Amino acid sequence: MGSGAAPGLEQGGEAAYQQLRGDIVLGRLAPGRKLGLDSLRAIYRVGVGTLREALNRLASEGLVVAEGQRGFTVAPVSPADFAEIADLRLLLEKHAIGLSFAAGDLDWEGAVVGAHHRLQVLERRLLAGDPADAALWKRYDREFHQALIDACGSAVLLEAYAAAYDRYLRYQMVAVVFRGAVAADQHAALLHCALARDAAGACRVLEAHIAGCVEHVAQSRALAPFATAPRRVPAAGGA
Repeated sequence: MGSGAAPGLEQGGEAAYQQLRGDIVLGRLAPGRKLGLDSLRAIYRVGVGTLREALNRLASEGLVVAEGQRGFTVAPVSPADFAEIADLRLLLEKHAIGLSFAAGDLDWEGAVVGAHHRLQVLERRLLAGDPADAALWKRYDREFHQALIDACGSAVLLEAYAAAYDRYLRYQMVAVVFRGAVAADQHAALLHCALARDAAGACRVLEAHIAGCVEHVAQSRALAPFATAPRRVPAAGGA
């Protein structure tokens, strides 16, 4: 294949893309980290050409920054960017909730209840101070929100929502967001609204839910360690 990869490695290109994407979304690759092709090749076991293709895909998704001849870095984070991503998630999820609550059947209700149960069990453990896998907790969180909108009937809407949610999730993982009983109570309220087919009520809860997360991240200054230093502009005529 011309990349110098060992036989069978290039066939893992899609798997490597998914793993690399997951490592960025889950915060294992920190914002601003330089993504050197040689080191990535050793980790993900694919050729340089495959890595470039994967990184360009991730750049088109806003998860990686392509810097021309300087290569690639994990996309930076900022409170302002998080607020924009949160607004996009809210817009898409509210629209999907309206469609899903109107169309959902009994099987949909059962899926929502099951997804909330899994999330609730993990939230109770966290509230009790028990150790819990952050990735598993956020997986159950995502599955519950996804279950709420699964009956919306629009594959395009679900695809757009998934992309926005992943970017939102990256901020949650980087900032280690757990708002305790407030978030757990809001999840319970969303379940109640779903079973009552109260889309307007669910949208109000969702607005508070997402706004609370954005405010929590801003007030905690959890993104400060990842802030990029402003570039220094040389003084006119200076040495």
